[in-house]
Amino acid sequence: MSTTFTVRIPRELKEKMEQNPIEWSQEVRAFLEERVKQIELLKTLQEIEKRAEKRKTKTDSTLLIREDRERRA
Repeated sequence: MSTTFTVRIPRELKEKMEQNPIEWSQEVRAFLEERVKQIELLKTLQEIEKRAEKRKTKTDSTLLIREDRERRA
């Protein structure tokens, strides 16, 4: 099932589009589909980053290095 989406454009742009016989509806549809995919991917990445933040541990690396050196000494 499909629906109609209307966009208002400047008259000059419409005239230029008419000079170039391209299936503009296909061009716009393809652009919108790709843009939606990009936005969904960004949302997914942001969610992954948010979840990863919760898993991060904050450790003082100097303490770990000192402990390791003490064991080797």
